[in-house]
Amino acid sequence: MMRLGTRASTLARTQSAWVARQLVAGGEGDSDGFQLVNVSTHGDRDRTSPLTRIGGTGVFVSAVREALLAGEVDVVVHSLKDLPTLPADGIRLAAIPVRENPADALVTREGVSDLAAIPHGGRVGTGSPRRAAQLMLARPDLEIVPIRGNIETRMAFAERGELDAVVLAAAGLLRLGFEARIAESFDPWQFLPAPAQGALAVEVRDDLNPESDLARALSELDHAPTRFAVTAERALLRALEAGCSAPVAAFSEVSADNRLILKAGVYGRNTTIVRESRTDTPVTAASAEAAGRALAKDMLASGARNLLAEEWLA
Repeated sequence: MMRLGTRASTLARTQSAWVARQLVAGGEGDSDGFQLVNVSTHGDRDRTSPLTRIGGTGVFVSAVREALLAGEVDVVVHSLKDLPTLPADGIRLAAIPVRENPADALVTREGVSDLAAIPHGGRVGTGSPRRAAQLMLARPDLEIVPIRGNIETRMAFAERGELDAVVLAAAGLLRLGFEARIAESFDPWQFLPAPAQGALAVEVRDDLNPESDLARALSELDHAPTRFAVTAERALLRALEAGCSAPVAAFSEVSADNRLILKAGVYGRNTTIVRESRTDTPVTAASAEAAGRALAKDMLASGARNLLAEEWLA
């Protein structure tokens, strides 16, 4: 039986169970072929401190990876946007499945239909400096309220009327069946998401037998257009030397003719740097990586380093 390591949240277990079903029986199997093993992470234990205070990048990842290296599990699944951009010794990113909706979404209190309908001075919750920055660009009058917690906890702030709205990743809402709660889904080319938002990462130990059934199933699960897109986004994040809690956004897609389009933003309180690039030749893993690094270099030359040091959320 395959043992799959996961955080214990409802979303993490839902994502992990979906991956497990793909690996066990091409999506048609049941739980008899796998076991989900809950792993408690620092980010799960500390539910009140802002992510910028408790470590940011890797706060939801390290303990799960430790279980993999210790042989306690055979496979681990992460939300790829939580994964540090540098590789981990002894671990291989074996599959990136097809990406779910990468957009950010607005969940509102009763009577508020979308962002434009929030009253002047309204209160919107998010724990993300990137989301806070873009909300303030769109609506400078809003009060941005730092919040933490799982999806249900964050939605409840709006549903109880404590906040006018909260901003969440559409992917999580869709995976948990909460699509009816989405009041507005932002265009990811305009309200840029976090690098790799909506994508999953499936990791194994790097000594996995490449001829094993698991290795073959992982190869089939990997989705090349998604891998190329998130490779570019994460290469940009790494070149900027910015963590997952920094006010950095990036979104990339592979076009029908196999060209990569990449757009990114770095947000300061008084300055915003947004850049876009397109590849001239069919995309490869190497060219996606290069595209991310090149766009980051352009942004750094325009002053992005100073913006990364600015504080958005208390």
